[in-house]
Amino acid sequence: MRCVSIEHKLGIHASPTCVMAYGDNGGATGYLVGRENEGLKYMFVMMNAARFAVGLEGVAIAERAYQRALQYARERLQGRDLADGSGPVPIIRHPDIRRMLMLMKSQTEAMRALAYVVAAAHDAAARHPDAAERQRNQAFVDLMIPVVKGWSTEVGNEIASLGVQIHGGMGFIEETGAAQHLRDARITTIYEGTTGIQANDLIGRKIAREGGATLKAVVAAMQQVAQELAAQPGEEFAALHAGFARGVEALAGAATHVATRFSEDILAVHVGAVPFLRLMGIVSGGWQLARAALVAQRKLAAGEGDAGFCKAKISTARFYADHLLAQAPGLAATVIKGGAGALAIAEDAL
Repeated sequence: MRCVSIEHKLGIHASPTCVMAYGDNGGATGYLVGRENEGLKYMFVMMNAARFAVGLEGVAIAERAYQRALQYARERLQGRDLADGSGPVPIIRHPDIRRMLMLMKSQTEAMRALAYVVAAAHDAAARHPDAAERQRNQAFVDLMIPVVKGWSTEVGNEIASLGVQIHGGMGFIEETGAAQHLRDARITTIYEGTTGIQANDLIGRKIAREGGATLKAVVAAMQQVAQELAAQPGEEFAALHAGFARGVEALAGAATHVATRFSEDILAVHVGAVPFLRLMGIVSGGWQLARAALVAQRKLAAGEGDAGFCKAKISTARFYADHLLAQAPGLAATVIKGGAGALAIAEDAL
């Protein structure tokens, strides 16, 4: 079978999208899809869909790893209760197991919520009747795709690893299934572009190219949520507001650094690309959990919905603020200051 490239026939040096119709005799016929020399743009429509799907794979593995670890923690009897000395008790009563389970639960909920918000924006970008709204939503989708893909798969790996840790030695026994989730998760940070590629895309094509305009709009929306949190009563909302506000401030500062220093010190800025992606994922996930907590608070105040579910949403958001959003200032410092140390050592000294 002879296959003739449509690029060759048209003399196109870029990569136009084409469909090859294969015949048994006489080679193949290529059909141009879209306009000449715009193939890369069309390819990214496909790539963004694939990257979003892989991000959801990270979320799905994280959820299943959490379900399995939670069930095991409720059933496994080991050790005594630290508070009253009774025992043996299910390991879910041990503080460190609770911490790990909450890391799994809160991050999975944050990743899922962010992915759903991006999916809704994708629909609005395609079908909203107002052209300006379509453009605004598409810009948001383009900005967040590398975050959904890169952050969700990296955290999916971490959550699957926590699942093995909660199982202890049984995590390496195949009948538990815990190790399978970790093996399944590992490839997701490589599918459709490694985490480094997602991070480079985020800081270069999605932030520096437009001077951070779309991200500034997102930060403004986050700041509005922070103001709503500040108006809520109670210790949990005070802690949630404090953690989230610090996270948004850290993200804004790091984003300004990326946008302003990108062309002047491109190597150093790229050293901070993956830490920036993680920072943006953590704060964006906290944004969604904060929104959920506000909805839960309104339902509790109105006597609507499942009270236990709503209270759990607020507590989960508070945990996320204390344990995950607390990392934001450190990540921002790495983005801003970390380039020099990474580049200072000569290649032959590594």
